[in-house]
Amino acid sequence: MSPDALEPVAGPTTRRLGRSRARARGRGRGRGLVTVVLLVLTGCTSTHSSPPEQGTVVDLLQQDWRHVPGVVADDDGLRVGTTARSIVRQDGSGGQPDPPVDLAGTHLVAPDDFTVRASFADVTADATLAVYDAPPVIADEFRLEPAGVHLTVRGDDLGITVFDGSAPEDATDPRPVVDEHVTTSGPEAELSVRRAGDLLEVTSDGETVASMPLGDVFGSGELWWGLSSDEGSFAVDSFSAAAPAGAELSTAGPAAAGEGRSSDGLQALAARSRPDFVIGAAVALGPLASDPAYAREFVGDFGGLTVENAMKPQAISPRQGEYLFDEADALLDLAESQGMAVHGHTIAFSEAMPRWMQELPVDTEADRRASADVLLDYVTTVVSHFRGRLDSLDVVNEPFDVDQGTELQQNVWYQVFGPTYPVVVSQAVHDADPDVRQFVNENGADVPGPRQDALLQLALDTNAAGGHVDGVGLQAHVYDLDTDALSADDLAETFDAFEDAGLLVRISENDVTDDEGQDAQAEQYATVLAACLRSETCVSYTTWGVDDRYDWFADDDGRPQQGHDLLFDDGAPTPAYDAMRRALAD
Repeated sequence: MSPDALEPVAGPTTRRLGRSRARARGRGRGRGLVTVVLLVLTGCTSTHSSPPEQGTVVDLLQQDWRHVPGVVADDDGLRVGTTARSIVRQDGSGGQPDPPVDLAGTHLVAPDDFTVRASFADVTADATLAVYDAPPVIADEFRLEPAGVHLTVRGDDLGITVFDGSAPEDATDPRPVVDEHVTTSGPEAELSVRRAGDLLEVTSDGETVASMPLGDVFGSGELWWGLSSDEGSFAVDSFSAAAPAGAELSTAGPAAAGEGRSSDGLQALAARSRPDFVIGAAVALGPLASDPAYAREFVGDFGGLTVENAMKPQAISPRQGEYLFDEADALLDLAESQGMAVHGHTIAFSEAMPRWMQELPVDTEADRRASADVLLDYVTTVVSHFRGRLDSLDVVNEPFDVDQGTELQQNVWYQVFGPTYPVVVSQAVHDADPDVRQFVNENGADVPGPRQDALLQLALDTNAAGGHVDGVGLQAHVYDLDTDALSADDLAETFDAFEDAGLLVRISENDVTDDEGQDAQAEQYATVLAACLRSETCVSYTTWGVDDRYDWFADDDGRPQQGHDLLFDDGAPTPAYDAMRRALAD
């Protein structure tokens, strides 16, 4: 679908329309309203077609909105505010918008015709309704936008944006296939979007202002909702879904809610020889909510949940002093319902920081004192919120330089507190939750050598100065089997060194490339897990993801690429999974 597939039915694309119908309608609440209607009507081609006979109706306001950032439900409906969520690149630049989606609440199963209506009121700046046929995929540095339609009201301007779900050329800059604007009569205009067979129509006050082919939009048979504002707030007075008589329409909750632990899964096998040993995975809420295969894989096989991105600073506190715990809480709710251990990730980190945190003043002593108060307030607020719900936590993540050296990165934590900042962070975490086990997590320290020595010494020095570090996380990323492969002997020596120092070890982010073939990948996975199981100081093993379907990275040109590094691929176990099972059985 090309941008010029959006064509006006008559006259120019931008039009000013009358408001008589909206004025005559009235709502009895003394405030201007915008009504957004999304209609899917099979076989309807007239620009003034009548809606089909109504069958099933679902009041979406009465569904679960507890875990949607920026959305608060009350007796009158929903109040939507700006979240300022964005995804910052590793170098601290950028900031791709990450508007919220209702993941842990209700979505619709709608393989047939359907209607969705939402009435907006009190629009202070802008209001957006996004309708997706799948949740977005969130990677470390970018968001892959799913197929869907976004309607944005700003004064008398209506923005119509359509994505077709294809991977963008620049991972951080997804381009819609349609991005057009029409002029309406203001916030009192009634807006609608209709699907007529394979045609998508946008109308205002009953007049069609744009028409385009649907392409791949709304092809999944499911619908997910996003409500957001870039700069202000708005109310949602009504929000409902309906299907014509004879069409299927039903509500569904998160896919993971219906899953249970397998008696023959990876965690169950591990517990037979080491009852306290945890087999975990890093997970995101989107696939857990939307993908039954992913949910079955994770809940069935794993006993530990690492919060992949939802507890990083940029996700939890996009603006200074404001906190969005909604999605992390939803993940913890799931883990608790399944009896899983939760590992929090992360507090002090050089990356994934919101702009306000990166730009805290550090030039003078007074600046540093003020910034210290801000950072410590952040630590206390976050850890106190999760107190009693986390088994363990990365209090410091990737402290050393990115070129695999042994110098501390001079991030904002270093600039404010100095080189002993891990002591300050560890003490603050302990004050907020004395029972959570604290870890320092690092890459490239999996084998004996200077970087591992530096990590061990950092943990010991932190504790000697009053910190409370229980152990280290060894990430065990194997991006290249020629240079990154981990041997059983090196791992045994590594575990012995940390055990002698009185420190615990987590294999915290293991993933293995399949560039040398799946057999070599499987052998490496089994080697790491078996070595960890043999050492009493290695208390848990976590793989950095579950299914390759959600394993995405940006190549050197910024293009998104799908990895093949995990235990499942598109819902099916890989040879690495079978090798892990054999290692656990042995």
